[in-house]
Amino acid sequence: MGILKDNGVVYEPINEVDLSPNSDQLYLHSDVKAPRMAGFLAKVFVWFLEMKIIGKILLYFLKKNNRIQKLVSYAVLEESPLYVPLHPYEESEEQEEEIECLNRGLSASEQVQHAVACLQSSDSTILEDSNFSFRRWTILDYSRAYTSRQITPLMVAERLISAIMQSSGPEMDMSFFISYDAHDILRQATESTLRYQRGEAISVLDGVPIAVKDEIDCMPYPTTGGSKWLHKVRACKEDACCVKRLRACGAILVGKTNMHELGAGTSGINPHYGTSRNPYDPKRISGGSSSGSAAVVCAGLCPVALGVDGGGSVRMPAALCGVIGLKPSFGRIPHTGVLPLNWTVGMVGILAGTVEDSLIVYAAISGPAESDKPKIPRLNLPKLNLSNMSNIRMAKSNEWFNDCSDDIRACCSRALANLHKLYGWETIEVTLPDIEVMRLAHYVTIGSECTTSIAHHLEKTGRSESGWDVRVALSIYASFNSRDYLNAQRIRNRQMKFHEKIFSMADVIVSPMVGVTAYEIKDDVQDTGELDYVNGAALVRYSIAGNFLGLPAVTVPVGYDRLGLPIGIQFIGKPWSEAKLIQIAYAMEALCKAEYKKPHVFYDILAPS
Repeated sequence: MGILKDNGVVYEPINEVDLSPNSDQLYLHSDVKAPRMAGFLAKVFVWFLEMKIIGKILLYFLKKNNRIQKLVSYAVLEESPLYVPLHPYEESEEQEEEIECLNRGLSASEQVQHAVACLQSSDSTILEDSNFSFRRWTILDYSRAYTSRQITPLMVAERLISAIMQSSGPEMDMSFFISYDAHDILRQATESTLRYQRGEAISVLDGVPIAVKDEIDCMPYPTTGGSKWLHKVRACKEDACCVKRLRACGAILVGKTNMHELGAGTSGINPHYGTSRNPYDPKRISGGSSSGSAAVVCAGLCPVALGVDGGGSVRMPAALCGVIGLKPSFGRIPHTGVLPLNWTVGMVGILAGTVEDSLIVYAAISGPAESDKPKIPRLNLPKLNLSNMSNIRMAKSNEWFNDCSDDIRACCSRALANLHKLYGWETIEVTLPDIEVMRLAHYVTIGSECTTSIAHHLEKTGRSESGWDVRVALSIYASFNSRDYLNAQRIRNRQMKFHEKIFSMADVIVSPMVGVTAYEIKDDVQDTGELDYVNGAALVRYSIAGNFLGLPAVTVPVGYDRLGLPIGIQFIGKPWSEAKLIQIAYAMEALCKAEYKKPHVFYDILAPS
């Protein structure tokens, strides 16, 4: 890392840093000095924090004790700032037989058609899955059922509405959705049913229910960002670009899913709209901030949902809920119509029951906006065939990989051993320097961007109407100054160069997705939310490179802990390498899906009558 000088660290020049497994680089564990707070204690802390003089003193010590000043603010380093992680690109070197490179200018439904052509034959998939104890319904299952007249989109919509109402009731209180409109769902389903009756289905997504995180504009709903006030000052006037593309494919947009308020937390606990509970154990969190999107996919209400990933906010809840979480490269999916809470670290992502479904929706919503066409490479789609898998080299930084619970470490290690045994894939040991530094620099960046984007609203009514936990986060975010932010961007540049070196040795970086499995929801959180930075740091530990450096990443469920809670592994790819990443995820899923378990809360929406 470097040496201490005055108040900050002096970082070594990049070319002097050893990235080998025998490196003398010190691995810093998260050293979060903040007690868990909720209820009355959280309110008292906020009252002090929002006092002018006392608040400044508290914020100074919070930043100092949690090493932001030492590792970021007063750090000495050579690199210049890098503000936006938009990567240059070259023509793909992937073999033609493994991918399909799409022409520019295709419609969303045409891209979906190409994605379906990349899937394995349906017969082999059905044969493969027939002996599994638990199997999720896929997009192709919905499409086949509609085409064969076994069921109609209208019948599915009626079942779905009933399930949403039941899960939202006081007995279950799963809090999956912030808003849904039964009449609008039935309207879309009726239109889809008529298209199938005429033999005019738009795509395999026609009639498939898809949920949308309440950070993404989707008519006719307000976009709250999980707050009680943001939709009052920012009206939703049209669909976000990604939602328009799904709607153009015939998908049924079923409502806005719950989320951690303003995306400012990892638990998904929301004092305004309730806490989206984990379908594997409703006493536990589903993770954040895309909590509702992960939970509705896990519970079988939708095969796919959209989320936004600013600091693992798609991948963390996906791992905690045992589903696929895909975050593409920065810029791959247009951000138009998404709340501007984190300009340079947030990206639309996909939560899906299967890798195949993540590929189909990825194809539907990917592609540049008109203004971005010269900047974004053409879309590559992988041909998902296990007999056509190339050799993969996976970089593993041991101390970082092992900085998690015993169950997670053992489960993810077994997954790597199985990949080597079946496919011959190689694990290359490396050292990824300054992981904790990158986490803190990302925290400064996402916090600065969040408060800047909503500052003029906070000054009026936003702060007083925000949850108590979010008010703490907003106070910390507002304390960051230009030196904090600029040094964070210099660290971004430094980390970009480290990762480029790692990717010269390996195809992907592999890690667990989270450091702990889903923890219990305490009784004192419902009115105030929860301040639990220790668990928060453990949940976000493996997420940051994907956001801060704009890299594509995917998490795949690989097993369960002793309590039966899901565990996910993560693969981080080179810029624009989503095709290879999806292939790797598909191979990993194939090794694990025979052992997948049915959640405690699950709705069999497509079951025969």
